[in-house]
Amino acid sequence: MSRRSAARRDEAGDEEAEGFDMAEYYRQQQQQMIEQQMRHVEQTREEIQKIQEQADASDVGGRRARRSAATAANMAMSYMTESEEQIDSVYFGTRKMASSAPPEKDDTFQPPLPPAPKPTKPRPAATPRAPRGRGAGSGRGRGAAKRPRRDWGGDDDDDEEMYNPVSSSRGRGRGFGRRPNMPSAEDENSLYFIVRTGRSSLQQTVDDWIEEYKVDKEGALLKLIQFFISASGCKGKITSEMQADMEHSDIIRRMTEEFDEESGEYPLTTSGQYWKKFRANFCDFVALLVKQCQYSIIYDQHLMDNVISLLTQLSDSQVRAFRHTSTLAALKLMTALVDVALTVSINLDNTARQYDSERAKNKDKRAADRLEVLLTTRQEYEENMEEIKNMLTYMFKAVFVHRYRDIVPEIRSICMQEIGVWMRKFHQNFLDDSYLKYIGWTLHDKVGDVRLKCLQALEPLYSSEELKNKLELFTSKFKDRIVSMTLDKEIEVAVEAVKLVISILKYHPEILSDKDCEHVYELVYSSHRAVAQAAGEFLNARLFVPDEEAVIDLRTKRGKARLPNTPLIRDLVQFFIECELHEHGAYLVDSLIESNAMMKDWECMTDLLIEDPGPTEEELDDTHETSLIEIMVCAIRQAATGDPPIGRGPARRVLSVKEQKQINDDKIGLTSHFITTLPRLLHKYLVDHDKMANLLVIPQYFDLEIYTTSRQEKALESLLKLIQETVEKHSDKEVLETACQTLDKLCDKNLPIYAKCDIARSRLLDNISNKYKESLDAYSSLLSGDETPDKDERFALISSLKKVSIFYNGHNMARLNIWDGLLKNVIASYEAYKEETIPPMPGEAVKYSIDACFFGLLWDKMDCKENLDRDDVDESISDLKTRLSDFINICAKIVGECQDVSWKEDAFTAVCDLLIYFAHGDAGKMRDLEYKADDSISEVLYKFVQDNVFIDDTDDNIDDHQKIEELHKRRSFLASYAKLIVYNVIPMKFAAEILKQYVTFYNDYGDIIKTTLSKAREINKTQCAITMVQSLIYKFTELKENEEIDRNGEEFHAVKELAKRFALSFGLDAVKNREAVTTLHREGILVAVNPIENPVDPAGAPPNLPFLEILTEFTNKLLRQDKKVLLEYLDKRIAGGVPSSRSEVWAPLHMYRNSLVHGEEDIRPPPTRKAYQKKRRRSGSDEDDPNDEDFRL
Repeated sequence: MSRRSAARRDEAGDEEAEGFDMAEYYRQQQQQMIEQQMRHVEQTREEIQKIQEQADASDVGGRRARRSAATAANMAMSYMTESEEQIDSVYFGTRKMASSAPPEKDDTFQPPLPPAPKPTKPRPAATPRAPRGRGAGSGRGRGAAKRPRRDWGGDDDDDEEMYNPVSSSRGRGRGFGRRPNMPSAEDENSLYFIVRTGRSSLQQTVDDWIEEYKVDKEGALLKLIQFFISASGCKGKITSEMQADMEHSDIIRRMTEEFDEESGEYPLTTSGQYWKKFRANFCDFVALLVKQCQYSIIYDQHLMDNVISLLTQLSDSQVRAFRHTSTLAALKLMTALVDVALTVSINLDNTARQYDSERAKNKDKRAADRLEVLLTTRQEYEENMEEIKNMLTYMFKAVFVHRYRDIVPEIRSICMQEIGVWMRKFHQNFLDDSYLKYIGWTLHDKVGDVRLKCLQALEPLYSSEELKNKLELFTSKFKDRIVSMTLDKEIEVAVEAVKLVISILKYHPEILSDKDCEHVYELVYSSHRAVAQAAGEFLNARLFVPDEEAVIDLRTKRGKARLPNTPLIRDLVQFFIECELHEHGAYLVDSLIESNAMMKDWECMTDLLIEDPGPTEEELDDTHETSLIEIMVCAIRQAATGDPPIGRGPARRVLSVKEQKQINDDKIGLTSHFITTLPRLLHKYLVDHDKMANLLVIPQYFDLEIYTTSRQEKALESLLKLIQETVEKHSDKEVLETACQTLDKLCDKNLPIYAKCDIARSRLLDNISNKYKESLDAYSSLLSGDETPDKDERFALISSLKKVSIFYNGHNMARLNIWDGLLKNVIASYEAYKEETIPPMPGEAVKYSIDACFFGLLWDKMDCKENLDRDDVDESISDLKTRLSDFINICAKIVGECQDVSWKEDAFTAVCDLLIYFAHGDAGKMRDLEYKADDSISEVLYKFVQDNVFIDDTDDNIDDHQKIEELHKRRSFLASYAKLIVYNVIPMKFAAEILKQYVTFYNDYGDIIKTTLSKAREINKTQCAITMVQSLIYKFTELKENEEIDRNGEEFHAVKELAKRFALSFGLDAVKNREAVTTLHREGILVAVNPIENPVDPAGAPPNLPFLEILTEFTNKLLRQDKKVLLEYLDKRIAGGVPSSRSEVWAPLHMYRNSLVHGEEDIRPPPTRKAYQKKRRRSGSDEDDPNDEDFRL
């Protein structure tokens, strides 16, 4: 029978004994238990004696000296005691503790050398052991000879040598891109191979190793040491001779030499699922090994001494692979020892309780033998606990204290992760300020993952009611840092910091100040969804705590009991108002909707809005009602769609089946509630445009089939009637647009309610059209009678046309035949402006007429496309083509000649969009609708962009918000114009005016211009290059007009910067861009040499010669042979040849020529192509023919 199985059986026996009454157990089982123990001891005595004799023989045979882990621990503790006094600076009771990590010291602790071997002494005879605790042969009774206690640092060890620090192993430079080195002929029986490949289970591997250790300690230990060396990526092999004759430091030094100088990777850092699994197996192997050895082998003064010595010295190596691997192994070893310590602690408590119970019996009922066994067992457990604590203390001070500030962030992360485990599991030993300070210091680490591990280590500690008292001092010291980490740049760290603050709030509420809480409150508006939702959890814990007693006596005016969420929703509205971020209600809702049920308590919200407050309630004022409606609508939108607000998540998110089901259920729930409730809300707030703009959105998220399935036709009629009343009474643009969209949603041809909704829509559109006609007739009558319309008449006409334009956008109003009248209004207003007579309608009304005409043309084209099989389609297409031409012409005139800004802006946008929409006709009959813009229209649009987009917005009287709105409007104008170029609607030459502003207005329009340039190159590279040159010519000409060109001036350098940006757009493929680049240079040369004569100084340089310096920016995009051709092309066009003068005026020419000549001999030829290999000679012709055969490439 093995010692392990015996220990397990005895342990089970002890647990069973605990469940019985002690007196009864004593009378019935005393004799049986003693006989069983003696029988077990007799069976194992012979085996133990044999193993001990083999061990003694091995010691006498001259094996190498082993370090006493006990003495080493004492020395390490003495070293660390000195340094702690220097580190600590902030008081923790009677101790000191610094708020930040201590600086690096030169006298970093080095593991001590092993002691000299002691004289071999005969082993004492084996005695009966306790049922649990040490292995067979280690138990002792009162009269038994005690085994030698391990000396963990005593001063009476006269045979030990002096301890000197071990010099660090020499390091290795880190390479890149290499896989970890593996032995060329790998031993398939090695632990490393088995663990890495998973050839057998870890349990079987550990059991086999333990059996081998029992037979051959040195051989098994050698395999274990080789495992740690190989797991570091070292291909070196440790022989039995090296193990016997060399110290651990010498072995490590030898293994260091086996590393490949160029290798930078090792198993723990290599990417891939294979190595990720190995890392997990590596950690599990260490933990399982300690677990299986916990009853005997770890106390044999051999295994743990050697393993701890090796890992400690490896963790101090300068080789990263050794240091990382050994630190991971050492800390996982400590975690496993913590588990053993917990088991020993439980067993010790059980044994002590049994011993005390036995002693409490009367003398005549007390069993002396059982007392002796229990006393021996307790002593064994106490000694085991003491040794484990000493090993933990030594390894903590020898490994952790140095590695928690290692230069490698992965090692620091391991340290923080494992110390958190120790504190959580073995808080009696580790949850102390002397250990907590290391986590506090590391909260300031520069690497996000290390900070994250610190917070993850603290979070379970703060979540325990039992441990909160031990954290008070730490919390008071590092609370500010934890709160500030909620704004960490790493999202995961910020989320974990918020969770930790929530735990602090729950168990240490007095520590967080109101300012700290407000700091977290603001995060519900964060653009990062995870952070915002974590902050929402904090709000739930701090502000939105349900209190059912608070609503017991709350009732409405008519006696209806308030729902439990009523106080919480009131608090939510108050919080939203106090944040003063009323445009971001969707962000607040998104932060709370998944964690707080009140966000979907539709009945509670509507009761607060509809029901009159009771005698004990405070009435909601207008601001509170508006805010509650906004929050409610945002919650409805997210519940019905599942989409987070813009900027809070991916643009397109694939919903899971569970999420889709939740959305459908929420949609049905809110529809069932609001079908009957919404008409009451609309009726109550019918005259309030802010509230109506939100309330009218709600039907867009209904499951509209419920109107039919639940027989709610009356509710539908009421809703349609209220929409019509809203349109009649309101002139606010937002309200009208919302009503238009909601009506469009209801008028879905696939719904059963379509017929009823379509009738209501027709009635509404008829009313809008009639109101427009009536107001126009009244306004025109006043003008014809030489009367001036008052404000009411003006407002009526403007309001009616606004409704026409808005509803023409969402609904086809062609059957009302108002389009021709709208166009006449626009033409008459333009003519009146031109003749300076009284216009037939106000300027704002003209703006809405232009919009309505634009939407009418779009509806007409769609109608033609859908009815191509009709007999009158040809007539409809012809009529539409005439309308389109008339409208674009009048809009072009307005853009080019009118001074009214609103007219010009709407006309410009309408023309640009119509040119895109009608530029490329469809097949068949629709091809007749294709409309090509002539140069006059292109010129008008081009001039509008010049005058209204590229302007300096430096007026200090305009506030920032208005400036941003104006910038957005100008960007929209530029984008509309750029689309005409991108879709090849207008010639590319009109892009030159845009491209020349690339550098000047880069901050405002850089992205739009860059995209336009890129798309233009895709259309035609050569034409795009010519456009680039043209834009540079524009800038160069502007410099000449202002003053004489200063080549060192800021303006000239700005033009060169523009050329550099253009050159970068060509990319790195010179062959693809060959024709475009050479064309660009040729055009630039022609500009520089024309005129060739200087009107001021006939003998001087051409006036445009500085343009060659700008052209130099493109030279590096030329191929070698093209440089030769361009050099000849340039020389032919310089009258009288290249001047020998080196004066400043000729410097651009010499600079450009040098750029063409430079590196000509060194440049390798391009990829072999016949066209490239063929050399050409220029003819002697001096003609300036751009298509000259000699110049063609």
